[in-house]
Amino acid sequence: MPEPALITVVVGDEELLVDRAVAAVVAQARAAEPDADVHDLMPSQVGLSTLVEVTSPSLFGDRRIVVLRSSQDLTKDLAATVTDYLRAPADDVTMVLTHAGGAKGKALLQTALEAGAHRVNCKGPTKPAERVSFVRDEFSAAGRQVTTDAARALVDAVGSDLREIAAACTQLVADTQGRVDVETVARYHSGKAEASGFTVADRAVEGRLPEALEQLRWSLSVGTAPVLINSALAGAVRGVAVAAQPPRGVSDAELAKQAKVPPWKMRSLRQQARGWSAAGLTRAMAVVAETDALIKGAGLDPEYALERAVIEIARARGAGTTRR
Repeated sequence: MPEPALITVVVGDEELLVDRAVAAVVAQARAAEPDADVHDLMPSQVGLSTLVEVTSPSLFGDRRIVVLRSSQDLTKDLAATVTDYLRAPADDVTMVLTHAGGAKGKALLQTALEAGAHRVNCKGPTKPAERVSFVRDEFSAAGRQVTTDAARALVDAVGSDLREIAAACTQLVADTQGRVDVETVARYHSGKAEASGFTVADRAVEGRLPEALEQLRWSLSVGTAPVLINSALAGAVRGVAVAAQPPRGVSDAELAKQAKVPPWKMRSLRQQARGWSAAGLTRAMAVVAETDALIKGAGLDPEYALERAVIEIARARGAGTTRR
């Protein structure tokens, strides 16, 4: 493994990615010099004497690794000292500067780059599709496979915090075998409507009745409220209706608004819409409305009402005439 550059700048505000980038440089440096000392410093821990001490040439040629985090927050005097060092770095010091990437402290970042620093960008995912890609990359790095639907379900269940997403991926890799599918995600994140009620709805509108019923029973057994499951069914039917009969000249962004889904979900909605007729959609919408009334007091058994709804919706797919 080659030694890292004398200076590396890690740019971005996603802490998980920054920590990983720093760890990679440290590991690379220690692979070349296992006994190298590591000084991992925050601006609040750094004084002029400390900075001079850790960056001065060693009398014995010992290699050091200096990680200076949040360099944009250095005081003016410290930034000036680091800037002077960057112009003439020591040969036995591997320096890593982390920078949030904004305008603050930009001059120091620019000086490092002009001095030939290796730059690592750590911009975190901001869109759902980017988080899904992150999940797939996590599994790929672990030598495992995850379906796209499962990756989406995991993101929906865990949220947008990248550390929590990464931790959930690590758990699934450790606790499961083979390819991870959406049912596996639902078992581990069963308390979330996104990973249970939404899965029921997806399988129902796809006409996959046995799987839809299996997911329904699982969702109910772990305490998912019937009203949330029916809400997911209503959303799925509404989305399929929008995707199945889109008006001419309407953009995907506008269709997504009508379906009340993020734009990236329109592709999966189009796939789910295959095989649906106008009559079938009319029946499915009526079933959802009937079930809503039954769950909210008109019926005695909400679980039975949901099971009937799932069966009716799955059967309505492909129907050429209205079912009764």
